[in-house]
Amino acid sequence: MELEKLNWDPKYLFPALVAIALAVFVLERHGRSRSSVPAVKKKRKYHVVAGTVLHQLCNFHRLHDYMTGLAGKHKTYRLLSLFRNEVYTTDPINIEYFLKTNFGNYGKGEYQHTILKDLLGDGIFTVDGEKWKVQRKVASYQFSTRLLKDFSSSVFKSNAVKLAGMVSKASMSNQIIEIQDLFFKSTLDSVFKIILGVDLDTMGGTYEDGTKFSSAFDDASGITLLRYVDIFWKIKRFLHIGPEASLGKNIKEVDDFVYKVIKSKTDQRIQKSTTISSMSEPERKDLLSRFLELEETDPKYLKDIILSFIIAGKDTTATTLSWFLYILCKHHDVQEKIVEEVEEATKKMAGFSNVEELAGSITEEALENMPYLTAALTETLRIYPAVPWDAKVCFSDDTWPDGFSVKKGDLVSYLPYAMGRMKFLWGDDAEEFKPERWLDTNGKFQPESPFKFTAFQAGPRLCLGRDFSYRQMKTFSAILLSSHKFKLADQNKTANYKTNLTLHMDGGLHLYAYPRLGH
Repeated sequence: MELEKLNWDPKYLFPALVAIALAVFVLERHGRSRSSVPAVKKKRKYHVVAGTVLHQLCNFHRLHDYMTGLAGKHKTYRLLSLFRNEVYTTDPINIEYFLKTNFGNYGKGEYQHTILKDLLGDGIFTVDGEKWKVQRKVASYQFSTRLLKDFSSSVFKSNAVKLAGMVSKASMSNQIIEIQDLFFKSTLDSVFKIILGVDLDTMGGTYEDGTKFSSAFDDASGITLLRYVDIFWKIKRFLHIGPEASLGKNIKEVDDFVYKVIKSKTDQRIQKSTTISSMSEPERKDLLSRFLELEETDPKYLKDIILSFIIAGKDTTATTLSWFLYILCKHHDVQEKIVEEVEEATKKMAGFSNVEELAGSITEEALENMPYLTAALTETLRIYPAVPWDAKVCFSDDTWPDGFSVKKGDLVSYLPYAMGRMKFLWGDDAEEFKPERWLDTNGKFQPESPFKFTAFQAGPRLCLGRDFSYRQMKTFSAILLSSHKFKLADQNKTANYKTNLTLHMDGGLHLYAYPRLGH
């Protein structure tokens, strides 16, 4: 999202920037004056100041590259804002400390809860303490059930086949395919089926309300992220101007849709419970039905949980698959190695006759025998992490393992996007795409410390859906790559991201597809 698209009135923008600059100047002078006064208690030292939130705002269209540039100079650094320090780190020893060792002293905090709650309410990504523990426990149990695992695998295969069919039609007429949009639609369809038990069919375009929901949700996510660097967002929300005016409309669209689905499922459950036939009703497979079985009937509570799962399951997988195909179009040798591995893992060395047969052979055992595909997807996440930046709030003064201190109220963040580009972590070839770095000498997948590879967080908040996500990405990749060969529509174009809560590819991904199978 570029600044010129934010509909800010210039007469408000310039005074706002001047106000920030003056405030930062005062803060810097205040910091110098404090440091010049000798005091017995002054023993703490703080990370270097590398800039201000004004610099973030001015670089918002390339925010993650701006932060990466700073990280290349300082493993950990501070940015000044009006109300708090913001500490950013790529150092695994610091990350392990605040994500695990001293976990209780760091959380979302009221600051982040205020930013996120309009969209995500009191979902698992916005709360701390007991609220977080309860949701984590319930969600952890649901994700670990064999029923959900089997159900989700069947949904992934079904939607991957549908997507492959759409790609096939375009390839027959040599049409350019915008695959990122199709990934977003396909993963949203999968997530809604698994979480809500709803056939959204955004791929087929038969569910107009579903399409509106998806668009509103994407717009709301982008504006919500902007709140982190726009210190005047509360004023704009109060005055109902600029991006905040659009945010309110988008959130209403999102909430109305989800509440409608919840009511429908609740009514169905009540109706079935009053009939004799309900005694033989099979166990419900979707997450919403399972939450209702646990007597979780508060619509807002369910809505907040559902939206958290949707943003986790829809955006992250779709963006990763988009970057994955983009990279594979730059590395055709990797594309071919993956196809060979899929054929060997599914014991179909002679090839498949159609995509349905191919999908039927993608069993759990077959997926486990695709270490190179796992490595290629993981390498994609290293360079293009779906969540490029994650923040916590420090609840009380603390000193990190690197010897530097943070203050109560500081925003502390780790930077997966920047970390994937750090030579001190990955070597001189850090910016190169090399799936082999994830394989041992026997060709087996070899994971790294989650405090070095932070794409799925780490510690107690380690992503519950990590295995769920890999299963979906591997299923889609195996089916699409074994049924089609992909090339960029513009071989010379370099893809860029759009600054958002997740790492969307700006402008989409335009490809040509060429059939590998007979249809």
